[in-house]
Amino acid sequence: MWRRLLLKGTTCLSQVGVQKVIHQRHYSSFCLLKHCGHFRSANVLFMLKPPCGGLNHSGSRSYKKDVKSTVEFPLSPITVTDIKQYLRSKDIPFHDGYSCLHAPSIFVDAHTRKDRYSLFIDKTTGQFLCMDTQVEGSWEDLQDCLEVMQKEEQDFLTPHVLLGYPESLEEQEQREWDQREVQNIWSSSVPFSDLSDDEAHLIKAMFQIAKISNATLKRFGVRLFKPTKSLVFPWFGGPNLSLKGLKLLSAQRTDTDQVIYNEAVVPRCNSYFNLFGLPLVSRLDSEVVLTGRELDTLAVNQATGLPSVALPRGVSCLPPILLPYLEQFKKVTLWLGGDMRSWEASKIFSRKLGLRRCSLVRPGEYRPSPAEALAEGKNLSRIVKASIPAAHKSIVSFKQLREDVYGELVNTEQVAGVKWARFPELNRILKGHRKGELTVFTGPTGSGKTTFISELALDLCMQGVNTLWGSFEINNVRLAKIMLTQFAMQRLEENLEQYDFWADKFEELPLYFMTFHGQQNIKTVLDTMQHAVYLYDINHVIIDNLQFMMGQENLSVDKFAVQDHIIGNFRKFATNTSCHVTLIIHPRKEEDDRELQTASIFGTAKASQEADNVLILQEKKLVTCPGRRSLQVTKNRFDGDVGIFPLDFIKSSLTFATPMKGKHKLRKVTVKPESEEGSEADVKKSEVKKEKATKPTKNPRPAKNPAADLGPSQTQT
Repeated sequence: MWRRLLLKGTTCLSQVGVQKVIHQRHYSSFCLLKHCGHFRSANVLFMLKPPCGGLNHSGSRSYKKDVKSTVEFPLSPITVTDIKQYLRSKDIPFHDGYSCLHAPSIFVDAHTRKDRYSLFIDKTTGQFLCMDTQVEGSWEDLQDCLEVMQKEEQDFLTPHVLLGYPESLEEQEQREWDQREVQNIWSSSVPFSDLSDDEAHLIKAMFQIAKISNATLKRFGVRLFKPTKSLVFPWFGGPNLSLKGLKLLSAQRTDTDQVIYNEAVVPRCNSYFNLFGLPLVSRLDSEVVLTGRELDTLAVNQATGLPSVALPRGVSCLPPILLPYLEQFKKVTLWLGGDMRSWEASKIFSRKLGLRRCSLVRPGEYRPSPAEALAEGKNLSRIVKASIPAAHKSIVSFKQLREDVYGELVNTEQVAGVKWARFPELNRILKGHRKGELTVFTGPTGSGKTTFISELALDLCMQGVNTLWGSFEINNVRLAKIMLTQFAMQRLEENLEQYDFWADKFEELPLYFMTFHGQQNIKTVLDTMQHAVYLYDINHVIIDNLQFMMGQENLSVDKFAVQDHIIGNFRKFATNTSCHVTLIIHPRKEEDDRELQTASIFGTAKASQEADNVLILQEKKLVTCPGRRSLQVTKNRFDGDVGIFPLDFIKSSLTFATPMKGKHKLRKVTVKPESEEGSEADVKKSEVKKEKATKPTKNPRPAKNPAADLGPSQTQT
């Protein structure tokens, strides 16, 4: 399957505007093989997309009821204190690591494991991983295993005690097919040492790695897949370091002489997450350089001699399942790239890895990405040594902020955030979508708030912004149907034969849904958001809408005080997690002929005060012609620009579009004090009255004779 796609060329990898093939890991919940009736069943904290099924040979579409693209709230949130107390109660020794607790593995014979602490337990989620046997599971699974050991008086459990959900025939066929594809591509690939000098030079020039030696490529196992001129990066894992998966990288030059890299991962859906270059790391190494690309890892290792590994999904995500592999290092230098997006990702990932041991390479003119730095002849060792500590104090001086300020001045476009592809006028006003901000969005009832904000979020998600949807007003199936229609730009109920094609493309987006519906407690929602940010590196959270956060348990409390408390929590969450939160709030009831204003937002002024951006979907209910809807930005804390532009609703694709120029005139909105606005209105009224008084009438009436009004005695002589 993948081989056929690759043989068609690299253009098939970016058909629907998705720049990179975004792949997800499938976490299956586990159940005990023995005594499953005596203990609670394992809970799945967050469920991801299931593995893609194989082809249905009967000719009909296969349908799976248990869709796992939603994010569920953990039934029993765990803390590191709870984990430590439980381990102590079971007399299990452990070490307190940077992001995990280290304990002796219960899946290895007690005589062979000795003092080896190879069981890693995540401090945040309780997810565990045994390095010796590659057994992994949830915190509930580990508790169940310990209970079984205690009841049966055993010293250890075999790795087969945990079973995943049984594979269907389609899933089994798909897994075997993927394994064959991996082996076929790997065996068809050619080491660089077997290429001629001219061919090797041409390939290196294509990927801008002319200074990477063949010895470095051979040491990391990099090969060339000739049919598509793609570099092949292997992922080795498991106790025997067998080949688990491949990443293929192709290069394409644009009209502006820029190089765009397209990635393909085999297997596609349930790809094996691992750190490229990890097999070359020794157990005695205490320092590592973490990069966002495989080419950067090659450059760092060759130029500095330091161990270097690459993230499987670049700067978009650091899966927590990889944290145990980085526990041995006392110092982790994050050099994820040379742009502001990589810099923001470095600061976020350092929180997962532990701030005290992390140092960051700040991007700038003299510190590009490692591959670019090597090509430009820069000293990579000096750049790594000049990295700054990730830990920071509560008070800083301008000397510490000087480089950050300069970086924002140099990279103004990147600082402005991710640009919308479907709403260029919104880019003109807001400049972009930025992390750590709070956006308040409102509009009249029935104006299409959910439909518009779903397209707005879909636009960003298609550009790699990891998105979490919290839809409390409509269910996830209906919301997903709306977004899929907007993604395909057509009504799929009229083209059912295209459903699988667009659904496969849509499934690749980094999009997740909460399973809540109806009234919810704010603490429950915030806990779910926090876990989603930790597990999937969510960058954008949409809450639809605020009124559903004000649950029934707060009937005796002032509703405005409750709303202020909820908005304050969302503001704090956005700031602390560097995650953009879009909050939909219903407006107050207004007359149909009046436009909404910032003051029309339901509740007190705290919503508009705490928000960085305020967006209003205006609708003229008494008008049916095109242009009855418009989007108004009434607050923009980034640079102060506000404005309004018309929107046309396209019913066939459930999308909004900016009308063609000349159809509706764009007008800017300036915010002025009420006194100035009132005085200006009065001046305009007086000017209109003067104009009316001075204008001649069309049919002038004859003037009266003053003498006719006088009495006989007052007649003029």
